Amino acid sequence: VKDSTILGEKRLVVSSKRGRSHANVGSFRDDDFAYKFFENTGWSLVVVSDGAGSATLARKGSQLACNSVVDFFENHLEIEKAKEFENKIESYSKEQTEEIFKEINLLSKQILYKATVYVHSKIKEFADNLSNTNPELFVSSKAKSNIDYFHSTLIFALFKKYDFGYIIQTFGVGDCPIAVMNKDKTETTLLNWLDVGEHGGGTRFITQPDIFHSNERPMATRFNLKVIEDFSYLFLMTDGIYDAKFVVEANLEKNEKWLEFLDDLNGINEDNSKVNFDLENENIKNELDKWMDFWSLGNHDDRTLAIIY
Repeated sequence: VKDSTILGEKRLVVSSKRGRSHANVGSFRDDDFAYKFFENTGWSLVVVSDGAGSATLARKGSQLACNSVVDFFENHLEIEKAKEFENKIESYSKEQTEEIFKEINLLSKQILYKATVYVHSKIKEFADNLSNTNPELFVSSKAKSNIDYFHSTLIFALFKKYDFGYIIQTFGVGDCPIAVMNKDKTETTLLNWLDVGEHGGGTRFITQPDIFHSNERPMATRFNLKVIEDFSYLFLMTDGIYDAKFVVEANLEKNEKWLEFLDDLNGINEDNSKVNFDLENENIKNELDKWMDFWSLGNHDDRTLAIIY
């Protein structure tokens, strides 16, 4: 699945591909994505989810996760809260104090938290309904509850341009990175930390109730708010890209690794496959889709990559 579109002042190109491990057994892609530009507010939203290979209904889980995020910001965001948030940003544009920034950050966390609770509850509701109508799908001895069959990671980013720059709000649970590269490409910032365990399968999911009240990794630390004058690229990706191209989490903190990743996208790779980020390029989604077919030894997971530029 591939797409490209205009989101406010920026553009989005995204591709999501079934991994070879799924293709070989004829099973489905468990990754999904969604996006939306909210014309009435000027905010743009990009969402990516990776369904757990071990969960039999994860393909539906990732789809529900993505669509529920869009649904929340489209239909369930409290008008008063959103107004308060915009008013605070208005104050911040007049005087950029640490104090006002903290207030914006707190409001952002409160809004995003409600979005994540909404997503979890929508998947749970779907799972419980399905188990009533189709109990034969819910027979695994490993699953403790219906929602376990839908395990999915979730990352999303909301961004909007103001007179002082861009505000980017993010959330992440699981092992999918979100990163932003500044305008002159001298700095790339990872906007979420990854749930990577000491062993494979150490990741966490939006479908796990315990992420909402974990002492080890408090929910509040999963939200982020960044103010940046402008950016050249904002990346959201699943581990099918990250494992192959960055290998270890530490590399996501290194600007030179992101520059190498850009070079790779720009055609410095074994396939000579190039993605042209010229704003006039109408063919970009096909170029990215082709680039996504790269071979990487041992990395056969689904791949999803969304780039805002």
